[in-house]
Amino acid sequence: METSAEEIAVDIPDLIRIYKDGHFEKFHVPGSDIVPPGIDPSTGVNSKDVVYSPETNMFARLYIPKNATPTRKLPLLTFIHGGGFVIGTAASSLYHNFLNLLVSEANVAVVSVEYRLFPEFQLHIAYGDSWEAIKWVERHVNGIGPEPWLNEYVDFEKVFLAGDSAGANIAHQMAIRVGSNSLDGMRFQGAILLHPYFWGKERVGTESEWMEPTMIRYLDNIWDVLKPEGSPGLDDMLINPGMDPRIVSMGVSEILVCVAGDDFMRERDRNYKKLIEESGWKGKLEVVEHKGEGHVFFYNNLLSENAIALRTRVSAFINKT
Repeated sequence: METSAEEIAVDIPDLIRIYKDGHFEKFHVPGSDIVPPGIDPSTGVNSKDVVYSPETNMFARLYIPKNATPTRKLPLLTFIHGGGFVIGTAASSLYHNFLNLLVSEANVAVVSVEYRLFPEFQLHIAYGDSWEAIKWVERHVNGIGPEPWLNEYVDFEKVFLAGDSAGANIAHQMAIRVGSNSLDGMRFQGAILLHPYFWGKERVGTESEWMEPTMIRYLDNIWDVLKPEGSPGLDDMLINPGMDPRIVSMGVSEILVCVAGDDFMRERDRNYKKLIEESGWKGKLEVVEHKGEGHVFFYNNLLSENAIALRTRVSAFINKT
C-alpha cells in the first residue's frame, strides 16, 4: 500500500522525506554509491579506511600520494564531506574520485572524515564527530599514534581544514574550535571552504533582488528541520557566522573561500569575507569565484576547465609555504 501524502510530516525535495510515524526516506543522489579504498589506477594514490572512534564505529578514509616517503613529510588536509548534514559519506565515489585527484595534484595526505547524519542523530553530533576525528589525528603528532600512515608521512606543522557545502560549514566550526582549544604539536595553517553552506534570517548582498521566495522558504525549512534543540533558528551561530563573535579567534592563519557564480549560496559565501574582516580576525582571507557554475559543480565533471582550476587553486593554497 502506498503512503499517503497526509502521513508526510516533512518533505525536503532532493534531500529527505520524514513521515509522521518517524520513519524517513533519504533521496539518492549521483555519486552516492559506495566504493572501496585502495590504489587508484589512474593516479597511484593509495587509500584505506581507519576507525577513529571505536565507541561509535566512525571511520576516516586516509589518502597518501603515490610517491609518499617518510623522508619527505606531507601537508595534511582534514576533509569533511557535505550533503546537507543528511546525506553523503566519505566512502562515496563522489568524494573518493575527487580526493584521489586532489591528493595526486597537491601532493598532500588526506583524512576524509565520516560523521553521523541527521535524522538518525541530532545535528550537533556531526560537529562532535568531526572534532573527535581531529583529536584522533592529534594522537599521532609524536609519531606514536595508532595509524602508521599519519606517523610516517605527515608534517603536523602544515595542517589544513577543508570541506564542501555542509562540510565547509563544519570545517568553519572546527577552525573556531581550534582557536579555543589546545592541540599540541599541530599547526593549522589554513581552512579551505568550498561553497560553504551558510544561511540566515536577513537577506545579504543581492539576495533580495534575485532569490525567489520559494527558494528562500526551501532553505528556511531545511534549517527549521535540522536545527538542534534550543536553537534560535535562522540566527543560530551554526548556520549564520555573522551571529558568532568567536570568529575573531579562529585558529587558522589563512582561509580560502571558493564561490560558484550561479550558486544559491553565492551571496552568503561572498558575505563571509566581509564578516571575517569586520570581526577583527588577524589572518588572511582569499576568495576565488568561478563564474557560471552551480553549487559543488567540481564533482560533476572532474576534468572540466573550472573543476581543474579549482583543484589547482586549492593545491597552490596548500603548497605556497
